[in-house]
Amino acid sequence: MKLKFDRALSLVAIGVIGALQTAYAAPVYEIQNIEDYDLNGTLESTINGYGISVNQNDQMLGISKGKKKLEVNNEDGGVIDIEDGIPPEQLVTYSVDKPILANNFTFFAEGNGWLPTFDSVFGTTPPKDTDENVPESVNSVNAYYYGINSAGVKVGAYSAPEQKVEYTGDKTGVHEDQEFWYFREFEERGFVKSAAGNDVPLIPPYTVYTKDDTNVTVGGVSVASAINENNVITGYAATDIASSSASRVDSCITGEAYPVDVCVQKDQYPDSNGYRRILYQTRAFVWQFDGSDSVVATELALPENLDTTGDRVYTAQGLGINAEGTVVGRSHINRNGDTDKFAYDAAYWMKDDTGNYQYNWVKMTNEQLSSIAYDINDNGILVGSYKQYIEGYLRDKFFYLDTNQADPALVTPNDFFNVMSDRSSRPKGINNKDQVVGYVEVSSEKEKPRIKAGFLFDKAADEFNDINDLLVCGSRGYVQDAEGKWERNKVTVIDDSGEELSYDSDIRIVEANSINDDGTIVGTAFIRKPSYQFDINGELVIGENGKPLFLLNANGQPVTSYIPRMVVLKPTSSGTACTEKDDDNSGNEDYERKGAASFAWLFALPLVWFRRRRHS
Repeated sequence: MKLKFDRALSLVAIGVIGALQTAYAAPVYEIQNIEDYDLNGTLESTINGYGISVNQNDQMLGISKGKKKLEVNNEDGGVIDIEDGIPPEQLVTYSVDKPILANNFTFFAEGNGWLPTFDSVFGTTPPKDTDENVPESVNSVNAYYYGINSAGVKVGAYSAPEQKVEYTGDKTGVHEDQEFWYFREFEERGFVKSAAGNDVPLIPPYTVYTKDDTNVTVGGVSVASAINENNVITGYAATDIASSSASRVDSCITGEAYPVDVCVQKDQYPDSNGYRRILYQTRAFVWQFDGSDSVVATELALPENLDTTGDRVYTAQGLGINAEGTVVGRSHINRNGDTDKFAYDAAYWMKDDTGNYQYNWVKMTNEQLSSIAYDINDNGILVGSYKQYIEGYLRDKFFYLDTNQADPALVTPNDFFNVMSDRSSRPKGINNKDQVVGYVEVSSEKEKPRIKAGFLFDKAADEFNDINDLLVCGSRGYVQDAEGKWERNKVTVIDDSGEELSYDSDIRIVEANSINDDGTIVGTAFIRKPSYQFDINGELVIGENGKPLFLLNANGQPVTSYIPRMVVLKPTSSGTACTEKDDDNSGNEDYERKGAASFAWLFALPLVWFRRRRHS
């Protein structure tokens, strides 16, 4: 196990080693969905895009989030062009007092251009065609894609559409003109979409709460996380309601302030910290899909030593699956049968000789506080991460494990410095050539958030690379001048006065989520865009000529920020990895740009898509 950290090496020395280290034969990559140093990486009328999964036929799935708010308070009250910078986002709030607006949209792209194309789930409508001022056009269904196999069968999760009931509450103050309360039948339900486009819901075993003679639809939870080539799906689903949550529903039944469905919806919505008040007993599942419209569900067992008769909430999740049907994910467990060692750990479920699934714990030490398995390939190599304090700080560390071994032990690979550093890393996918992709921290601050980058790890070569170091220069935002010298591409924008402003192109891979056997990678990149000025009410500041004003620094240059976009990368033999260095000290060293740019996005990976898969 590669677990030693050479404490004699200072961070400065480590940085030098990282800068000098070269890959033995790492592939060179080129971004495929780049156009004019920008990325075609989200749906029209949305701001943010994320690449989620790619199959062996170069077909990929993604998610767009953040519907653009195109109406601004200018003198004419019309729509203006705000495509040159980062537009404002339509505000979506969780409230039973307001209509439900969707903010997550599914898209599909493939290798004949990789242009994101809206892909409807259960009647969802494209974000460009929805207008909150035209109620009949509003899409209230949030949808998420998580996996696609080579037959084009897709899996994910979606929410129920909005329902409404007459408002009978207090009609004073902000509620003076309120006509309805708004709710959904469920917040999250798995689905499979056939190659022919049929949407099939994966209904969890538990959807209705019963108290005496009263039945209340609470909806339950289910998610389809991954699918293999045999149309076997894995994920998780609710099998019961938590006892504490049952008490909340009881209060809704006896309460008089709201109709029962509306009261339950209030508790289904997350609070300000993102936590939900209604929780479910959740188990890992597999579903066999017939390719058309039918599924057969199988619940996967918890560890044998868990006593689930009490009030504690027990959770297990299937997150990845290989051709043999082996499922990986995580589950609550009493480590080594010790009830004092209750943990949430990586696990895998493997079929025995009779075809029944058997639970297997990925053994952890007491120093490893929790763990999770994300994916497994057809060679039986499982990839995941664990949490552990390293030099006094809680970090995530990427590991792999060979499930074919009689007594498999996890291996923590070295990262950039040929040691196990204190930089957090998480894998997200592995192909059948044992190539792993994920994200890793690439800055070394102890007390500050760290910048992240997508990584590519080759198990056979034990080679770990920041994907940004494998890109050709054109895929990093550089352009070659007449003398063959590389320099940052200059982007020009026009402000309200007609003056030309410019800033440097910049493309950074911050997360890699999936890799197929040909080495095609999909994930998320940040691109640089100028920021507009906003007033104290959050409205765009419009100039005398009716155009929005850019935010400028003391030198009169646009202040830029990063926004996430889906990215597709393929190995190339027609170029070399870019060796150009900026004054930002990027790569494997601390990132301290001297220009005017906001790096807030760089410190927080766009993991919104995965939060839907990680109920605690």
